Amino acid sequence: MSAILQNCLNGLSIGSIYALIAIGYTMVYGILRLINFAHGDIFMMAGYFMIICMTDCLIPWYISIVLVIAATVLLGVLTEKIAYKPLREAPRMSIMISAIGVSYLLQNLATYLFSALPKAYPSIDFLNKTIKIGNISTSLVTFITPILTVLIVVFLVFLINKTKVGMAMRAVSRDFETSQLMGIKINNVISITFVIGCALAAIGSILYFTPRPSVTPLSGSLPGLKCFVAAVFGGIGSIPGALVGGFLIGVSETFIKAGAYSEFSDAVTFVILIIVLLFKPTGLFGEKTTEKV
Repeated sequence: MSAILQNCLNGLSIGSIYALIAIGYTMVYGILRLINFAHGDIFMMAGYFMIICMTDCLIPWYISIVLVIAATVLLGVLTEKIAYKPLREAPRMSIMISAIGVSYLLQNLATYLFSALPKAYPSIDFLNKTIKIGNISTSLVTFITPILTVLIVVFLVFLINKTKVGMAMRAVSRDFETSQLMGIKINNVISITFVIGCALAAIGSILYFTPRPSVTPLSGSLPGLKCFVAAVFGGIGSIPGALVGGFLIGVSETFIKAGAYSEFSDAVTFVILIIVLLFKPTGLFGEKTTEKV
């Protein structure tokens, strides 16, 4: 029983991280109808930013966390301004190709700056503390990650449903042109969306890499794909859906890794994607959209 509870906790922890990154996918898609394929690589760059702050510059972890979030947000906003904004009126395929190009650019930039060899991720002693819950022994980061993620999701749901910024986001996601005619500053709304998504990617990066030994230029590729699957499973455009999708993928992956077929743990994520697309293409919480002709 304790082994099952341990796997559940580990699954909820990694699933929470997937959910944080999936929210970035789902928010950008909700506003721009863009799958930001570079989002996983922004998550990877946040790992290198922490290495620079703590290992190279010897900055304390509590200051480094703030700097990493700020640097990741800046990278995401610059990416939007340089690679996506000029293509705002272009066909959707053009902006998607641009997103794929940014992804490869970030991977190769990381390889050039840091080499392809794994770089040791700095230890954050506070988050690596071992705690005991009954018969379960785990690190503090594993325990607090699901709690922190749920609190962030609650805050975002409140932000989107109860504030003027959230109202503007909902309006833009419904009708881009009409929102602009009504006086909503589209560029500001898009920038805020990227700020939130990249800040969550930075937080997810810190929580993901803390119990892991190293970062490589490809560290964001597979987690990024899994987070995209989580967003699709929950219903891309839905923040609670991203949370549920992340939890499901994290728990499934953890239990399979603990079993006899651990080599198939990554494949299960994509099997889930195929099943969802076959039986419920809009995801659990997705809404059907109708296009006017």
